[in-house]
Amino acid sequence: MAKYKIKTHSGAKRRFYISGRGKLLMRKCHVNHMRRKKRGGTLRLFGGKLPVSPHDVKRIRRLMPYAG
Repeated sequence: MAKYKIKTHSGAKRRFYISGRGKLLMRKCHVNHMRRKKRGGTLRLFGGKLPVSPHDVKRIRRLMPYAG
């Protein structure tokens, strides 16, 4: 019997990243909308990536079966 490949959810692959150690990371929200009005300090706060909540990791891993 042939094993079928599972498709990766295209929205999840754009929104989530896998770190070098295998952790799920995400960007903060409100980054690109009305960016010119925001102060520089506010934009620097949006710069990095955050780890995903431990409650959501199982759901997201199911959407990205071949990630990390």
